[in-house]
Amino acid sequence: MSKQEEAGLILKLYELRREETMRKARDWYVREFNPQTVAEFMTVLTGPHTGHARMVITYWDMAAALVNHGAIGLDLFNEATGEQFMVFSRLEPILGDIRQAIGPQFAVNLEKLIDATAGGRKRVAEVRERMKGIMAQVAKQAQAAAQA
Repeated sequence: MSKQEEAGLILKLYELRREETMRKARDWYVREFNPQTVAEFMTVLTGPHTGHARMVITYWDMAAALVNHGAIGLDLFNEATGEQFMVFSRLEPILGDIRQAIGPQFAVNLEKLIDATAGGRKRVAEVRERMKGIMAQVAKQAQAAAQA
């Protein structure tokens, strides 16, 4: 595939991320989705945000499949976006348990992409820690605003 065709696919993926429902789902995923156990994950999948969780996870798993099968080069994809590392960071700690509950193919393309990226698991861990700090700051600001 030519670089222009790869670029076209990346731009199409970006366009899909801008769709209103997807934006809401991504915002929810970043701000509120942080299951610590498979039970918490399953509660999300059976609750009011099931569509948001499934939309974000399957979107990034699909995008990863395009990379894994050569439709988009790994380096170009990782240079164009980094959200996949954040998405995986929320799943990685409980991924084995999720697969036992749901099935062995859950997020397999996303995991393969992360593992194909040099330092991918390290980057996921760094993103997870950075997000903890960001979310703590958001909570602190919300608390200060509530007290004002």
